[in-house]
Amino acid sequence: MTEPFHTPDRRYLVVRGRLWRASNPGLADDVRDRLVRQLMDARRGVRDALREGDAARLRAARAAVQAAKVGLGERGPVWWADGAKDHNRHLARNSPYADWYLGLGLA
Repeated sequence: MTEPFHTPDRRYLVVRGRLWRASNPGLADDVRDRLVRQLMDARRGVRDALREGDAARLRAARAAVQAAKVGLGERGPVWWADGAKDHNRHLARNSPYADWYLGLGLA
C-alpha cells in the first residue's frame, strides 16, 4: 500500500509498518480545520526556519507544530476513554494489532 491506512479501531494510521496516533474523530469540523491550518502553517515555519538557519524561529515553529498536534489528539493525552494503552510509534507487528497487521500480508 502506498497510502497510510487505519487500524480497525481507527486509533492509528499505519505507515511503513509503524503506528501513528490518528486525530481525534470527536473534534468538531471547524476545530479540526483550524488546527490543521495551524499545523500546516507551523510546518512551513519549520521549513523556512531551517532554510534560514534561524534557531529561535525554529524552536517557535516546532512548538507550534507540537501544540497543533496535541490539539488534534495526535500527541499528548490519548483521546479515547477506555483506558487502552497508547501504542503510538510502535511497530504494528509488535503491538496488540500484530495479528490484524500480519493478516494483511504486508509484513
